[in-house]
Amino acid sequence: MSWFESLVLGLVQGLTEFLPISSSAHLRLTAAFSGWQDPGAAFTAITQIGTEAAVLIYFRQDIGRIVSAWFRSLRDREARRDHDAKMGWLVIVGSIPIGVLGVALKDHIEGPFRDLRVTATMLIVVGVVIGVADRLAERAAEDAERPVARGGRHRLRRPKDLTHLGVRDGLIFGLCQAMALVPGVSRSGATISGGLFMGYRREAAARYSFLLAIPAVLASGLFELKDAAEGSHVSWGPTFLATVIAFVCGYAVIAWFMKFISTKSFMPFVWYRIALGLLILGLITTGVLSPHAADL
Repeated sequence: MSWFESLVLGLVQGLTEFLPISSSAHLRLTAAFSGWQDPGAAFTAITQIGTEAAVLIYFRQDIGRIVSAWFRSLRDREARRDHDAKMGWLVIVGSIPIGVLGVALKDHIEGPFRDLRVTATMLIVVGVVIGVADRLAERAAEDAERPVARGGRHRLRRPKDLTHLGVRDGLIFGLCQAMALVPGVSRSGATISGGLFMGYRREAAARYSFLLAIPAVLASGLFELKDAAEGSHVSWGPTFLATVIAFVCGYAVIAWFMKFISTKSFMPFVWYRIALGLLILGLITTGVLSPHAADL
């Protein structure tokens, strides 16, 4: 991998990791359209350490409270009732599905799942799912503004925040996150959509999505680092540069995205995913693009 390739791929990783458009798909597609080799699952996992470092810094106050409360809950039964302590346990619970499936499907992740036909299909299908979830969230927000008569009283039906999160919902979030093992799905897109279907606010679903990704992404990145250190299939200098660039861009994107979703719809991302997926399928069908373009 050249330094220029690492510069471009680092930018792509940082710009797309937290948006619901799939960073792994865009890394794969950038290489395919540029005539480069597929950067591979190891490169993706290592550069994601940079974007997760951005999450650690952006949410540092939340993470500090959660970690502190979680450690207190290990020795103090009463502390387990604290919301931050519960969040610590729920992040662990939600990380179980992707941990199990990531190990079980490792060969598929590095092989068949990287077929561009799979990527294009997932871009379209999950795009539609995000669109449906977004519409449901908008209706829920509208309903929250309308009082509903119940037994002579008026009650507001409000979307849920993270104080409503329990083990069941945490596992569902985790299963949604595990879908992102397939390029084209999008970690944030899948988990936020899952949260919207369960009735959570956009901001709450996004916040838990980003927190939930920390253990999985860091574990995956460190695992790939260990494997890479034992071999010679990673260009360390360019990969390090891409990781740093991904960190800087990722931090800026998180800050923008958290403000965006508080007032805006996901539909621009939905239409972009569908258009990109259809374009890829069209290029493959006409023979312009090979489904295995840029394979290692």
